[in-house]
Amino acid sequence: MDQIDFDFWKFFAGIGIFLWGIFHLENAIKELGGNSFRQLLHRFTDAPWKGILIGTLVTALLQSSSLVTLMVLAFLGAGVLNLKNALGVVLGANLGTTATAWIVATLGFKFSVEAFSFPFLGIGSLMFLFFKDRPFLKNFGAISIGFGLLFLGLDFMKTSIEEIADGMDMEKFQGYGSWIYLIVGLVITAVMQSSSAAIVIVLSTMNAGMIGLTEGAAMVIGANIGTTVTLGIGSLGGTADKKRLAFAHFLFNAVTGFLIFLFLEWVIDFTMKIFEIHDPLMELVLFNTFLNAVGIIVFYPFIIQLERVLKMLFKEDEPQGLSKFIKNVSPKLPSVALEALEKEILLTYDSTVNFIMNVLENGELEENHKSIWRKILYQPVNLLEEYGQIKKLEDEITKYHILLQEEFLNEKEAQKLTSLMLSLRTMVFAAKDIKDVMHNIRDMEGEEDRLVVDLHGAIKTYVTAFLEKMDEYKALEVIPENEPDWINENAKQYKIWISELYEDLKSNNLEFPISTLTNVIKQVISSMDNLGSSIIHWKHQKKEVIDVMP
Repeated sequence: MDQIDFDFWKFFAGIGIFLWGIFHLENAIKELGGNSFRQLLHRFTDAPWKGILIGTLVTALLQSSSLVTLMVLAFLGAGVLNLKNALGVVLGANLGTTATAWIVATLGFKFSVEAFSFPFLGIGSLMFLFFKDRPFLKNFGAISIGFGLLFLGLDFMKTSIEEIADGMDMEKFQGYGSWIYLIVGLVITAVMQSSSAAIVIVLSTMNAGMIGLTEGAAMVIGANIGTTVTLGIGSLGGTADKKRLAFAHFLFNAVTGFLIFLFLEWVIDFTMKIFEIHDPLMELVLFNTFLNAVGIIVFYPFIIQLERVLKMLFKEDEPQGLSKFIKNVSPKLPSVALEALEKEILLTYDSTVNFIMNVLENGELEENHKSIWRKILYQPVNLLEEYGQIKKLEDEITKYHILLQEEFLNEKEAQKLTSLMLSLRTMVFAAKDIKDVMHNIRDMEGEEDRLVVDLHGAIKTYVTAFLEKMDEYKALEVIPENEPDWINENAKQYKIWISELYEDLKSNNLEFPISTLTNVIKQVISSMDNLGSSIIHWKHQKKEVIDVMP
């Protein structure tokens, strides 16, 4: 081998600049259209084939399969996307991520991309700096910077590799067969955690004449397998759904890659003849697209069966904690995290209602007095333990809230987060109000005095009717503009009970402590006030604290 003049740092800088460009593109596009893309994923992924189409489209536009995968994991955890449809999105994301290679092969090797990058960098930097108060223009500038950095990094890699092309003898590697190139592609991608950057290196190496089309295709197969390492690492210690998706991603790429590798020469000849392509670089990116398209064709018919297998394989990997949704959703995607948080608030509300009714009924209800939702929720439990579970769930949600606050939230998201946390706080207050007089209610149940028995029955009847009223309200599809005046209703009931109690005492010699009865009335009304306030905070997104009965 001749003396090689290789500017390693220029090549290394080229990789860094290219990845930095992709980072800017990803974040700017996420800021500009992230919510729209999330809505697409949410609304149009009710079938695996739709997931494939949307996954392809969103990944091609975002230029980031990892971001799309993060969205999919978030939707899985939030319970708004099932596993089989998520698998469809991942298949589509594999195909969509090939868009970067098409852009690079079409533009990057036809003229001096260094000069081409300067206008993007200059205009983009000025827009980013001078339009800080105008998010659209600022992010548009960031997109321009991203493209500029992407092409500048490409030029650095291309020219540095061209410098060593004449002095590098690749024939000795060919003695090992195409397997060595597959492994090299896999390792490069696993280290850089970017299949787009790895494929650009392959294109640059081919453009310099260091490797041929067959070797380049083998490296592309390796890059497709290597890109699964990112999600695999991210799934370690993660949720069951995250591990299922990571394993499925690896399965898609590994099985498809080895299947194509066995017939590599034939596939290359077939695609070149069918599509009449004579440019090796264009053939390589076509091969990359063909590789991922084959993966869709191979796995799509078996998605339902694969879903069953994956659920069996990772049964023991469910995350710890009482929460059902937030523990499965990364706060990195605030809009999806808020959906998960809202579902968690609903579960907390149901638990609070269940606790209140268990206290009033002393853990026992006659079958004919159970409403449908009570039949579903009701279980005889230790009441203090049940209250403790509500408090633990509050702690989990609060910790998640702190993490979510660290993310960038727009004004609407910040308002929703505040109202949800106020809703949580007031419903836990409602549970505490009842817990504080739980022993007094037990004492009332054991009394034979008509006045105490009647008051206990009146409280149960009122609370049951009030809870059913709130249950109907929170189930409304369209929430009324005006907030319900539950606090005044409760205040009137409080006055009625107190006045009736003192009126009855005039003609009754009651041995049961009067202060206990008045305290029970006060705490029950306070509980209903707090529970009603939680619904108002939640459904009307009210940020101001509602004054309740002192």
